[in-house]
Amino acid sequence: MRLGFVVKPLARPELKSHDSRRWQNSPHLSVSLAYLRDVFAYLVEAQIGMYRISSELAPYATHPDMPQFHGQVTECAAELAEIGQRARAAGLRLSFHPAQHVVLNSPDPDLVGRSIADLVVQSAILDDMGLGPEAVVITHLGGVYGDRETARARFVQAFELMSEPARRRLVLENDDVRFGVADTLWVHERTGVRLVFDNLHHRLNNPDGMPSRDALAACLATWPADVRPKIHFSTPRTEWLVEEQPGDAEDKVRQTRWMYHADYVNPFEFIDFVRLAEGLADFDVMLEVRAKDLALIQLRRDLARYAPELAARQRIEADKRMDET
Repeated sequence: MRLGFVVKPLARPELKSHDSRRWQNSPHLSVSLAYLRDVFAYLVEAQIGMYRISSELAPYATHPDMPQFHGQVTECAAELAEIGQRARAAGLRLSFHPAQHVVLNSPDPDLVGRSIADLVVQSAILDDMGLGPEAVVITHLGGVYGDRETARARFVQAFELMSEPARRRLVLENDDVRFGVADTLWVHERTGVRLVFDNLHHRLNNPDGMPSRDALAACLATWPADVRPKIHFSTPRTEWLVEEQPGDAEDKVRQTRWMYHADYVNPFEFIDFVRLAEGLADFDVMLEVRAKDLALIQLRRDLARYAPELAARQRIEADKRMDET
């Protein structure tokens, strides 16, 4: 399996994930792509085959009051094709995960429209990079708004309003509070949208009591046979949280919440999870951890020490991908 991390490489803090300048300084997708080339070079060097791109890659590209930013994807068509070729040559699997303001099932039609616009832009970036169906845009079902059944139905309605390229790239993930795997399966049955399984979210929000292996298998089965599924994996933060106070004020200490992601992956939980999945379809794993690529590199060391058979399989898969690319 490929292991991936989210947005910011902490092992190389000088690398930027996107053009983060404010609108007054005219940020642009072309600047973000220059940064992304450097990130890709690091991924190849570190032998990391999976990466989540910043959802801010094209700054202000859908801002309703800033039309001067709306043409960035078209303006960068040649650059996107070139960097997409780099990604394919390196065997990189890429994805987006839009920000929390993207809510497809909102009862507010204006918010739905803005959400669709974000998803269309991110899908267009992946299309213009020439990436295959493994490159996806992942979102959550949204809010309950007092009526779970109606909220799910609104997601289906919004999905049908999206362009075909955006629908083709979209993937739905179970969340930790509102909509579990059973809800995402309900949506899949009506739209065909593929599903990402999140292990920590399933532990926190599983009102139907679905065993983890069954939930994982059901999500994996929503992917076509010729496209490798992906999942999200994290372990909960166990440390209490210390909030530093200004001056001589005493620091505040708060008990953690289990939905907070840990800095690193608990290797024994990960090993147990992968062994639980034996016999199911192969999948890639996006690590949602605060230490990002540092945690990924440490997990590889831990697998080599505590589960050498899994580490060996991962090396074989990596070598096979490199031979193919």
